[in-house]
Amino acid sequence: TDPTYWHNVAQSELEAALRDRQKGVAKNVILFLGDGMGPTTVTAGRILAGQIKGKHGEETTYNVDTQVTDSAASGTAYLSGVKTNQGILGLNARAMKGRCNTTHQAEVQSILRWSLDAGKSGGVVTTTRITHATPGASYSHTPERNWESDSFLPSNKHVFCFCNCIFFILNCFRPGLICYGRKKSALHCLFTCCLVKFYALLDWQDMKKEQGKAYKYVYDRSGLEAVDIAHTDYLLGLFNQDHMMYERERNKTKEPSLAEMTAKAIQILKKNENGFFLLVEGGRIDHGHHSAQASLALHDVVAFADAVEKASQLTSPSDTLIVVTADHSHAFAVAGYPSRGNDILGLSMVDDKLTLAGDNLPYTTLVYGNGPGFTATRENITLVDTTDPMYKSQSAVPLSYETHGGEDVAIYAKGPQSFLYSGVHEQNYIPMVMAYASCVGPYGESAQRKCARDETVTAPQNIQQTVCDSAAVTLANLTVFLLCLFVSSATR
Repeated sequence: TDPTYWHNVAQSELEAALRDRQKGVAKNVILFLGDGMGPTTVTAGRILAGQIKGKHGEETTYNVDTQVTDSAASGTAYLSGVKTNQGILGLNARAMKGRCNTTHQAEVQSILRWSLDAGKSGGVVTTTRITHATPGASYSHTPERNWESDSFLPSNKHVFCFCNCIFFILNCFRPGLICYGRKKSALHCLFTCCLVKFYALLDWQDMKKEQGKAYKYVYDRSGLEAVDIAHTDYLLGLFNQDHMMYERERNKTKEPSLAEMTAKAIQILKKNENGFFLLVEGGRIDHGHHSAQASLALHDVVAFADAVEKASQLTSPSDTLIVVTADHSHAFAVAGYPSRGNDILGLSMVDDKLTLAGDNLPYTTLVYGNGPGFTATRENITLVDTTDPMYKSQSAVPLSYETHGGEDVAIYAKGPQSFLYSGVHEQNYIPMVMAYASCVGPYGESAQRKCARDETVTAPQNIQQTVCDSAAVTLANLTVFLLCLFVSSATR
């Protein structure tokens, strides 16, 4: 449960990766090939190998308390470098889900906070509510990911005062706890922010006006397009009352694309000569899978890829580390032996002829291990349009909501120190490499540890303690959502 433990685990991995930087000519080459050994097989095999030795077995995508992770605990790991319990945001494993009295001094800070503290700019772009798990993991500290507003808090008033919601109100985000322009205690700020429901946006605008900052709030695509980059340092975009629409259903006159939000974010953040940290989430990929609607999920994957490409165009690999990964997988498979060019969303076909299963019925290339697409007797989908975005793919196990998958996820990276992501790593290793590469947090100037800036460094020094915890960031009742940029300043 000690955050120091997880930072030291990542530290050991980082030291090993730095030592393994090998150049030269290979005299010998050995190729190992595991026939059929995909990511799911590798993960399950590794767990089994550990369990044969009498251990738990999980090594990478697990939580402290569960074998398959959710987005909250995963987000805490890949943003703060600390593994925690299922359903928890920004707290270490001392905190128990839904139990406020376990959160005292359990807060952990994310690389977003590390970057802001180092004088960099910071931003979050997502297609989900700003209070959802992944964006919430970057700024909030709560023992229950579903406490997205005060209305979801326990009714006991004593508990209420000490619990954190995921309140997205930036004046409770930075050191000093500036609530409504006045310095308050952590408890008062927490309590006040929990009470505020519909005034968060007004408060954000009032705060920026009081600070004399160049800010802009937008709520549709045209408003985002019209933002004057040169005269905007803080941008808040809320484009829907809930999650944004799936890419395939997006109203292109109302909602911007993920790539457009990413581009605007980078253009503003790049103005800071110290650099920036930006979190971009394609959050509705997950939702499409949970509903077994592969078409919706995969169109959002394409939109996510467009955002990555846009980020690559607007930055340079010489000074920008781009990391692409996932917080978990899904019980989702690409199966069968369809011909080349067969519609990935369609029925499995070979030479324009349907492939029939043992029950003499056709099947789709994409299937789910569990979910709402189950029927006791498999449906004949010969005449069904399986490419329709509302189509729910067939599944093997009946569940109202398809589940996450526990297999390894990939890390794709380019730019400075990207080689450190080669191999298999713990999730909490991910932010430590980003911190090492950008010299923030555990590798910042105040930490007095060497980072990528030091040319002679061969391995970073041991981490003796975690990054200092700050008072709890409070609760968001904004059930609206987001392109959110908060650019750091000298006064934060």
